[in-house]
Amino acid sequence: MGRSLLSHFLVLSQSSPRFTPSLSFSAFGSNHSKAHPIFRLHRSSIGNSSRCCCSISVTEPAASERPPSSVKQRIVSGVQPTGSIHLGNYLGAIKNWISLQDTYDTLFFIVDLHAITLPYDTQQLSKATRNTAAIYLACGIDTSKASVFVQSHVRAHVELMWLLSSAAPIGWLNRMIQFKEKSRKAGDENVGVALLTYPVLMASDILLYQSDLVPVGEDQKQHLELTRELAERVNYLYGGRKWKKLGGRGGNIFKVPEPLIPPAGARVMSLTDGLSKMSKSAPSDQSRINLLDSKDVIVSKIKRCKTDSFSGLEFDNPERPECNNLLTVYQLVSGKTKEEVKQECENMNWGTFKILLADALVEHLHPIQVRYNEIVSDSAYLDEVLAEGASKASSIADVTLNNVYQAMGFFRR
Repeated sequence: MGRSLLSHFLVLSQSSPRFTPSLSFSAFGSNHSKAHPIFRLHRSSIGNSSRCCCSISVTEPAASERPPSSVKQRIVSGVQPTGSIHLGNYLGAIKNWISLQDTYDTLFFIVDLHAITLPYDTQQLSKATRNTAAIYLACGIDTSKASVFVQSHVRAHVELMWLLSSAAPIGWLNRMIQFKEKSRKAGDENVGVALLTYPVLMASDILLYQSDLVPVGEDQKQHLELTRELAERVNYLYGGRKWKKLGGRGGNIFKVPEPLIPPAGARVMSLTDGLSKMSKSAPSDQSRINLLDSKDVIVSKIKRCKTDSFSGLEFDNPERPECNNLLTVYQLVSGKTKEEVKQECENMNWGTFKILLADALVEHLHPIQVRYNEIVSDSAYLDEVLAEGASKASSIADVTLNNVYQAMGFFRR
């Protein structure tokens, strides 16, 4: 027998069915013990719902019942195909995926459905989607270790989003910082419902694959927290004994994923403003290094990038955001440690360092650009990779989707 677990957390909306003291909860199959929960209500971190902390005694499976240690944890992540993939996308996400694919069960997709939340060029979306997939592969994603696919090629993403939408309080979505910022910039006439419900689709992307971990930058932590809250809410509303009575296995419908935040490079800043994130949507191309920029363009952008008037170079000085950003970029593309970069560069002037940084960027990106050109010239190979990736992803996604339909009481064919 395993030991007893306490304090199982459930998310309740104010309109959710009320708990009764006679509640019992089966967390692991049919083995459970009854307990009278003691309630302590406080505000959830998202929306106006309350989180109910219930002390419930359940039985944790013994070591022999747990999944074998050889089972890898699963990670999912993706990048939008709009605009050019830039250094921030690469150092903040794609480069980290390369090491993750050796340790985890990984699925990396091109999030084309997210790309239409704001006005976009219909003539370029398909081409940009293929090019983004080619960049994934050129950067080192190994299809023998990771699945690479296009989001819209797995229809379960949209279906699960709709099901999750029925359980997502509108107040949760109204509080999303990115929605407020983007809608303010775009104006009400240019903002569709998709921008508001974007986090629900993101939740679908993650929960569909029963993800254990999700690589996120600091600016995406709020969206992941909503995903976690939504998973817990659906597990409470439709999981457990309710699901079992409908013929399901009972227990939780979704895993509740944890964030995986890389220690460095997760937030590469603009070349024109060290306080703003490097972005595809920034009006000036000078603000970013695109992965496919030529040598001359890279040298020109680094030569013109914003610096400061302090002497010497240093990390982590809040008065020198541009300096910290450029040193971090150099550290990541050169493969050196932070201490090595500090010793090498602390007495340099900006002119000398910019030459060093530009050379390091060109050297690092050149093999990626060569491999990218090889991949895009072989359309049959790219089509095969994406078809195989979508097939593998669908085999996982369909199981989750069917479980959700069953738990929510749908009549299935």
